[in-house]
Amino acid sequence: MSTALWEGGGHAESVLQSILPGGQLIGIDKDHEAIERTKERLKEYERSFTTVHDDFKNIKTILLQKNIAKIDGAILDLGVSSFQLDDDYRGFSYSQDAKLDMRMDQDENISAYEVINRYKENDLARVISGYGEERWARRIAKFIVAKRAVKPIETTFELTEIIKAAIPKEARREGPHPAKRTFQAIRIEVNRELEGLAKAIEDFSEVIKSGGRLAVITFHSLEDRIVKQEFRRLENPCICPPDAPICTCGKKPAGRVITRKPILPDETETNENNRARSAKLRILEIV
Repeated sequence: MSTALWEGGGHAESVLQSILPGGQLIGIDKDHEAIERTKERLKEYERSFTTVHDDFKNIKTILLQKNIAKIDGAILDLGVSSFQLDDDYRGFSYSQDAKLDMRMDQDENISAYEVINRYKENDLARVISGYGEERWARRIAKFIVAKRAVKPIETTFELTEIIKAAIPKEARREGPHPAKRTFQAIRIEVNRELEGLAKAIEDFSEVIKSGGRLAVITFHSLEDRIVKQEFRRLENPCICPPDAPICTCGKKPAGRVITRKPILPDETETNENNRARSAKLRILEIV
């Protein structure tokens, strides 16, 4: 049994091709549309492929409901899919005008609209700085609050123009699009992407069989940092003082880090898919 989190079905199809005949794949996603698109793409594998509308962070509950004790491995793809970015009504992209949404799970109540129009200025600054690592976070938050006092901010282009106005012209001349970091931060807040990520990695390490592997693909530094630190902790969980002659805490390693440095996309892949350029793959082998 293998399990994977996938975007658009590409990873799922590769896994299926490697585990058949006889293997089973569970695809977990919070996005109803992602599930339907992938089921259509992979309908020839329907006997070996099961989809679950849920958050991968609930892996233990998902497996319990399916009466599965252990799995052979897992792939967690933490990125936003291309069709989510390209669908003009989802509101993920600063390059397309749409209603502020950014929900991966359309059943959720909190969207980007609520974050932008209802969060206090200090909370907005905290989100934009913490999740977007944006140096102009306080200024952007101030401009957002001033604009929404006149009328609600409803679309991605409205928000983008506010961000551009908030960031000094000199600072906009270099680096990525001026709205990139803020949009990332709002998306992470809406979908609670970092919340419970470390615990989810630990949970996966407990449900994967010995010798199985957990592969995690990240797309920004905050995610990658959490994965890197959690992999290291699972490899060396000892909490004894560094100068202790022997380990007395009794904590045993859960895995072995395969990737001391993350695996990055090569030039061919980035040429074919420019959005892959920020991807990092880390792998933990369960002991």
